[in-house]
Amino acid sequence: MIINSYIKTTPPAHGQGIRLAVFQDTGPAGTTDAVRHNLDRLESAAGIALGLGAQLISFPELYLSGYAVPPDRLYALAMSPGDETLSEVAAIAGEKGIGIVCPYPERAEVAGETRYYDAIALFGPDGSLLKNYRKTHLWGPDEKKIWTPGYLYPEEGPALTVHAINGFPVGLLNCYEAEFPELTRRLALEGAKLVVIPTAADESTRLSTGQWTSPAYPDIAKTLIPAHAWENGLFVCYSNRCQGETLDSEPVGRYLGNSVIANPHGEPMVAAKNEPTLLIADCIPSDYGPTHPENTDYLQDRRPELY
Repeated sequence: MIINSYIKTTPPAHGQGIRLAVFQDTGPAGTTDAVRHNLDRLESAAGIALGLGAQLISFPELYLSGYAVPPDRLYALAMSPGDETLSEVAAIAGEKGIGIVCPYPERAEVAGETRYYDAIALFGPDGSLLKNYRKTHLWGPDEKKIWTPGYLYPEEGPALTVHAINGFPVGLLNCYEAEFPELTRRLALEGAKLVVIPTAADESTRLSTGQWTSPAYPDIAKTLIPAHAWENGLFVCYSNRCQGETLDSEPVGRYLGNSVIANPHGEPMVAAKNEPTLLIADCIPSDYGPTHPENTDYLQDRRPELY
């Protein structure tokens, strides 16, 4: 595993910033053994990140189950935040004292029916569940066939909320949602200074029909991620898989391995190649001055009544 860091001698003080880690990995999918393997890797990565002073660590989209998994397998592995597996993640966060962004397949009773969500659990460093986020913008026909979009029903509460880790405001999005500027902007307006976006951006994955996707997914780590960081004056993290994903020892996905953390000046702070990597960076807003003369501020200068 490569460790790629952009950190100071000591982690950011409470309320001043956050030391963010991103674990980019390859591995098995679609079985209870795969979930166990990925959970063990999560614990190991969290321990390594903590040893480097990280205060929050993120994992890729649907990390526990794997992404390129047939619907029946995903539904069989689906869980709720109070189930044993996620309770173990919460315990890891609490025992190590590190926040964890853990993507997983969720099963929930909503509006009188059992529904399945492409979800992300955000645990605080005390092990508390700060947010259970359900993907709202589903990519392509396959995701729309497998998952229910989040926040269709009032009982789910608000979608785009901000939560403090180390006294620093963090928001969540999921994969394809990185490509909707309205979503990062909405989180910025809610006060986020860091937006963490787990993803499964691929060279090709096997769909539920058995077909493989083509062409490769666009590499927005080099375009939209830095742009959204710039236009909102915050940090944006894109947290992907790398290399291959296997189901019953057969390949089902090939990933771009393009995880990145971008700063408010629209610059990549740390970026991964297509290999197992731990990225770690200090996200401290005071390190970045104005981007324009006269302290121009996009958020303050908006005229939303026009759009």
